[in-house]
Amino acid sequence: MKNTALKVLLAAAALIPLAVYAQPRPGNPTTATVITKAEIDKISATEQNQTTRDENAMVVDIGDGWSMELGIVHRSKQRVLTVGEAAQAGRGRDNAQAARGGNAQAAAQTTPCGEQMANPPADALQGAITHDNQTEGYYIVSGGGTAFIDGKVVNGRRSTNNPDGGPNGPGCGGGVAVGSRKVELKVGDVLIVPPGVIHGWFDIPDHVDYLSFRPSHGVMKNGWVNPTIASK
Repeated sequence: MKNTALKVLLAAAALIPLAVYAQPRPGNPTTATVITKAEIDKISATEQNQTTRDENAMVVDIGDGWSMELGIVHRSKQRVLTVGEAAQAGRGRDNAQAARGGNAQAAAQTTPCGEQMANPPADALQGAITHDNQTEGYYIVSGGGTAFIDGKVVNGRRSTNNPDGGPNGPGCGGGVAVGSRKVELKVGDVLIVPPGVIHGWFDIPDHVDYLSFRPSHGVMKNGWVNPTIASK
């Protein structure tokens, strides 16, 4: 990742809460954290051996109960289908059922979230997700694609994820996005997504790599380090 250090600084400056600029107080960290390019590259190499991964490098304590999570994300070529396209592609029965909320057994095992709708619009996009307590920022460093943002989640399911090492805390996902807009993201672009706002990738022609910054309060485990770089 060329000029990774500069990109880290730019994205962090855009996303770190104002609380971090306060003077140190008892109980807050008193030292700075360095994540080296070698560590970034090591996690990036691990990411690129997978089709899609979404991991943190570290969860850093930035004081007053806040943490900053740096995510290293690689996504390969993909395109999300609309509900209508999925049905026409012969995946209709299973995907349409999933878009409507799944079968009775699945519904009994999950907690619904978002608006519930028996028949979502044909142009609704699969893969909608929101995070309850985290702002998420992307800084595109390689490749690019079309993301979808905003709108509302329909027929979603509650998600808690792993607060220790996973990238996010609780949220709503697994449903479809209705009323979202599409935006092109290329190298050098920044996307900032507040808590509760839909985001996802609609079309990635080849690949996209990005640094993802996630400030949150009382969600993640401060001090967690990705196992890929934990042993130096």
